[in-house]
Amino acid sequence: MVPKQHSNDGEVNVTDWEPPSLRAQNEIELWLGADLAHLPIVRSVVATLATRADFDLDSIADLRLAVDEACSTLITRALPGSTMRCRFVVEDDELRFQGTVLSDNDSAPSTKSFGWRVLSTLTDSVDAHVKSNGQGHQVDIELAKRRVVVDVPGAGA
Repeated sequence: MVPKQHSNDGEVNVTDWEPPSLRAQNEIELWLGADLAHLPIVRSVVATLATRADFDLDSIADLRLAVDEACSTLITRALPGSTMRCRFVVEDDELRFQGTVLSDNDSAPSTKSFGWRVLSTLTDSVDAHVKSNGQGHQVDIELAKRRVVVDVPGAGA
């Protein structure tokens, strides 16, 4: 369900929103002001989740950069004073991220930009889409990175 937002004095407030059920062990959802000042928080969360999921150091660094780029792209499209939703899911050997903002721009982020090249290089999959919701346009960027699983000869035997 898309939150309904109403503007009061330049700020956008979320109302009539019921959060989805989250599985406590492997899903985290954050709502932050759509402001570049919040990027360190999002980078820290993804790095912590990747560390706990036993991703290697290079993959953790890739995830930090990819999530930073995705959020930066979303923030630059967000309505002034609005929020950004970040959802992280860890399942099996994969960490997925979805970032969402409301925008007055009805086009998806360009797949020909340098930023998109960064996203597609650092992750195993990346996608963006826009859907109209009557109050603007919901812009989503989703990405995923799989953990490298190394088979150790003789392990488990």
